[in-house]
Amino acid sequence: MPVKNAVRIQNSLLNGMEKKALTWLAARQPGWVVSDMLTVVGIFGAAMIGAGFILCCHNIHWLWLSIAGFIVNWYGDSLDGSLARYRNTQRPIYGYYLDHTVDVINEAFMFFGVGLSCLMRLDIALMIFIAYLCITLNVSINAHLKSEFKLTYGKLGPTEFRVIACILIMVIIFVPALRDFHTTLSLFGQEIPLGPLDIPGIVIFIVLMVIYICSVISDAKDYSLRDPLPKSDN
Repeated sequence: MPVKNAVRIQNSLLNGMEKKALTWLAARQPGWVVSDMLTVVGIFGAAMIGAGFILCCHNIHWLWLSIAGFIVNWYGDSLDGSLARYRNTQRPIYGYYLDHTVDVINEAFMFFGVGLSCLMRLDIALMIFIAYLCITLNVSINAHLKSEFKLTYGKLGPTEFRVIACILIMVIIFVPALRDFHTTLSLFGQEIPLGPLDIPGIVIFIVLMVIYICSVISDAKDYSLRDPLPKSDN
């Protein structure tokens, strides 16, 4: 299966530093800690993120739970594969399946949590989730068809997005004027209320869709060259 030999394309801003940190952590994990346990830790971190956003409607300081969740999610989600590689216990087929399945679960916790909070509309959060799923599907297809597993876009990967999210959350916690921001958008004669994270959410959705569309166009051109039309006998 091509996925066994897929090349990981990861050239994000924090990649070098992150690799060193993960190698250091992997070398210091107790023997009873295995990759599957860390995968569960990552899921728990994603649930913390979602819960913090939902509970922030009652007290804004619940967002600290979301920040802690991003750290826990990074620890489990990033270290599970690193630990397997460090101990030479990789299971390419099982790991590939589990990694992509858990990624969707993690993102569902996060986006539904944000969408059920008082900071972002649920429909906007789900739009971002759909864009993320589109990119994930494209990455999975490429892993099989041309053995490329692309993890970063424009020098940004999952870790960079976690850092950006944590910074944005802290800004919301410490800047009351931002978290109290509300406006309305008139669209086709309908007034649509927008909260503090709705406009950034729309921008994120647009950026993700541009990345997806550009990737599809580029990949389609590449596959067309790899798989040209058969020559006619006439």
